[in-house]
Amino acid sequence: MNYGKMLFLAVTLFSLLGVLTFAASVTNIQGSLYCLYNTVKSALAIGLLLLVVLAAIVYAVGQVLGAETRARASVWATAMFTGAIIGALLYILLPYILKTLFAGDQAFIDIIDDPLKANLVTC
Repeated sequence: MNYGKMLFLAVTLFSLLGVLTFAASVTNIQGSLYCLYNTVKSALAIGLLLLVVLAAIVYAVGQVLGAETRARASVWATAMFTGAIIGALLYILLPYILKTLFAGDQAFIDIIDDPLKANLVTC
């Protein structure tokens, strides 16, 4: 059997298992959306920090090496920093985007606006 097909099948099954586990742990849609919102927001914060630090490291190491590597490192660092800026914009705009998408669901908007109501939702 082809290893690519087996790998695709394993990734698909693992993804479905994660979805089923996530769906079983939360009983209502507002709770699951809030858990997804918190997960994305936490992952973006960590990703932003890592991208900025790695961009600085790549740029600094590239300055020590030869001219061609210096040019490539500069391009890589710029790409990482640009990704961090786009991630920061998403991090800032994420609550507004979700409020727009779920304009009719006042319970979800209330949970995003008031972090004290988030204590009622367990992820």
